[in-house]
Amino acid sequence: MPAHPSPQAESKDAVDVLIVGAGPTGLALAVDLVRRGVCTLVVEAADRPFSGSRGLSLQPRTQEVLDDIGVMDALREAGRPLPPMQTWRNGRRDGEWRLVERDPQAPVTRYPVQWLVPQWRTQQILQDRLLALGGVVEYGTRLTALHQTDQLVQAELTQTDGSRRTLNMPYLVGADGGRSTVREALGIKMKTEGGALHAAVVADVRVDGLDHDHWHTWPDGPGGELLLCPLPGTDQFQLTTPVGGEEGDPCPQRIRELIATRTHLSATAVTDVQWTSSYKPRTALAERFRDKRVF
Repeated sequence: MPAHPSPQAESKDAVDVLIVGAGPTGLALAVDLVRRGVCTLVVEAADRPFSGSRGLSLQPRTQEVLDDIGVMDALREAGRPLPPMQTWRNGRRDGEWRLVERDPQAPVTRYPVQWLVPQWRTQQILQDRLLALGGVVEYGTRLTALHQTDQLVQAELTQTDGSRRTLNMPYLVGADGGRSTVREALGIKMKTEGGALHAAVVADVRVDGLDHDHWHTWPDGPGGELLLCPLPGTDQFQLTTPVGGEEGDPCPQRIRELIATRTHLSATAVTDVQWTSSYKPRTALAERFRDKRVF
């Protein structure tokens, strides 16, 4: 893979690696490449950086990787260890417990505990590191066509305003999630395993009447368990709870109804709904992870 004496080429269109997707994976890879002098461009279909909590905790091995690329100090400052779980029943506290217990037989690591950081903050820290190294992230830029030969990859990029351009580069990486445009363009199938996985709602909310020292859980609510996890560095909680069937991103009123129905809190205790999403967990694995010059 060719490298350059400066971290980034003068033209953003003269790149060695195009990364599709500006999530944590794409940004972390871009940081690693740019710091090694590999000319890298990250493109993201969304118009702006992701604003929700979604992925909450960093595993020990992930923290080691993030330390190696120079962002773990900032993430340590932005986060905290997982708080103790607080069970609620009939409007009363009903015991504390730990979601993850320390294993004395676990391999030695500088980062032995999971670290709680909302995903938007992780991405912000990674992007700041990338930009400081001279990297480039383009938002509102979607991959709309992909072709490759033995020598190069050709990618058609379409901006939000409809304008298009074509880039040629030695390598391309798809870091664009479970519904990957890159994977679909290559015709790579996902092998899926069955299982009793239910649709769920996740949201970032402000709620009165709860402390931020615990991860609160109501295991016996009608319709399923509801959890509210305090988000470090904010006055918000991440809500997660199962829902029946498939539905789009729930509206704030639906979030308030879920909290009022499944906890002892009233709908008016929810003072703000910052972000919402719905998803259905699945277990799936791509048939292969490389197709010629595309990863």
